[in-house]
This record gives sequence, C-alpha cells and structure tokens, in this order.
Amino acid sequence: MNMKVSIVIVSWNTKEILAECLNSIAPVFERMNKNEAQLEVIVVDNASSDGTISLLKESFKWVTLIDTGENLGFPGGNNRGFAVSQGEFILLLNPDTVVHDFAIEEMVQFLDSNPNVGAVGSRLLNTDGSLQESCYPRPTLGRELWRLFHLDRIKAIGIYDMDSWSLSDPREVDVLMGACILVRQSIIQEIGGMDEDYFMYSEEVDLCRRIQKDGWPIYWLPHAQITHYGGQSTNLVKTEMFLRLYESKLLYFSKNHGRTVALIYKVILYLASIPRLFLYPLSQVQKSHTNREKMLALASQYRQLLQKLPSM
Repeated sequence: MNMKVSIVIVSWNTKEILAECLNSIAPVFERMNKNEAQLEVIVVDNASSDGTISLLKESFKWVTLIDTGENLGFPGGNNRGFAVSQGEFILLLNPDTVVHDFAIEEMVQFLDSNPNVGAVGSRLLNTDGSLQESCYPRPTLGRELWRLFHLDRIKAIGIYDMDSWSLSDPREVDVLMGACILVRQSIIQEIGGMDEDYFMYSEEVDLCRRIQKDGWPIYWLPHAQITHYGGQSTNLVKTEMFLRLYESKLLYFSKNHGRTVALIYKVILYLASIPRLFLYPLSQVQKSHTNREKMLALASQYRQLLQKLPSM
C-alpha cells in the first residue's frame, strides 16, 4: 500500500459540522484513491454524546473510526490517530473545517517539492471568505504583554501582519494553527507525537517548536485554502475553555522557559486582567444588549481567571 496522506480528525460533539468536513474531503478521497490507496481518513472520537459514532458508521464507512470512550483532549486524540496512521504525511485537521478543491494536494506537493520543510499549513478563511489568522510568532513574554494590552493595533509584534502578506508566495512561520497542519510522519515518530500534558490549547505551539528544534522549518501556504468555522467544541463550555487557554499558556512557558518565566507571565496576566473587569462593562454601556452581554461575560471570565491564577 502506497499511503501518501493520513488525515487525523479529533472530534467531540461536532456531529453536523464533522459531516460537512467529511463531505468536503470525499472528492479528495475519491481522487487520490482512484488507482491506488493514497489517502486514509481517521476520525478519533473523544466520547461524543451527540450521535457522532452512529453517523460515522452509517454514512461514512470509508472513514476509519477510533472510539476512545473518554475525552483524551486534542493531543491525546491525535496521538491515538497517529498510532494507526500509515501515510507518509499526516494532516491534523479540525472537524470544523471545509476543505477547498485541491488544498490537500497543494500541501502534499509543497512538502514533496521541499524535502527540507517539516510541516505546512493552509490559508484559513472565515465563513465570509475573509482571511483568518492561521499562524503566529512564537510566544514570548514580550509578545504576550504586547498582545494582551492590544498594542498590535499600533505595530504587529504579538501577531503577524497577515493582511500585508502575498497570497502567492509561501512564507516561513513560527507556529501554525492546529486546525490544519500537514507534517511528515517521520518527524512525528522522531519527536514522539503531541505532548499530552496539554489538553487543549498551546499544544500546536509546543508541537511546532519541537519540529523546528529538530531542524525542520515550517511554512504557511496561501494558495491552499480551507474554511475554518472555529471553536465549535469549545463554544459548548466557553468559560472552562477560556481558563484552560491560559492554563495551557502557563504550562508552555513553564515547560519551555522555566518556572520563573511562567511566574512573570502570571504577573502579566494579573496586570492585563484587572482593567478588563471594569473597562469591558463600561465600554458597552451605550451599545446593544447583545454587546453588553458579551462584554459582561468576558469580564466574568477574567474575574474567574484572577481567582484561578494562584493555583495554575
């Protein structure tokens, strides 16, 4: 079997959007497997309760299903998929994505043509077709401080100024969003897969850092396009995921830069969170009910973050 690509999708209660994702992959599956098996699709289900398992068994029999029976998180789920994958390349793909024509083939061709490159990510689009931030500079204390105080509006330091990038030229980047990363199977085996100390968030930052540390550059490929809805699983438990976001960032700094740097990051989070408790509600006094509710919810999340920070 000359398996070229293994697509690994980790799902948790995203039945309807997962079906849309798989339907967008189906033409690619048919194209690549017309003469010989070159593409496999592996869905790792993290104990969904919305009928995902039944859907896959009834409507997507060409998909390899791994039913974990428990929520292993994004890294744990991906590692289960990696363990059975047979492809030369592995595509980490979120269930809340729609693959555009030939996007997967474009990424495969790029890695085939650039044997020195370790991983590549597509251009991600919002549902209205606008550009979505899909890659980032590697996080540092300075970049996080800049980002948390919204100073990227003055000069892009904590983020990339992607709006100014060419849409025809690949670009080397630090971090790719985990929604779509094509990586060499050999590299996954070398670095040992994803770090399961993370449950969700920052795991792709850690993965990209280890790929680069192993001597492999990472690229963003603008002419490969994928629509990404974003946050379909995390929207189910917004506050919990908000807290986990910063817990994971602290874990990343602790693991890669030491406990002192992680402690300094906690201080930065305190300094950034306190003004939000007062400014977010006040900034929306004259706005619509929906905006007021959103800002009040954000203020509540930062209040809980301040309460949880000492134990993180």
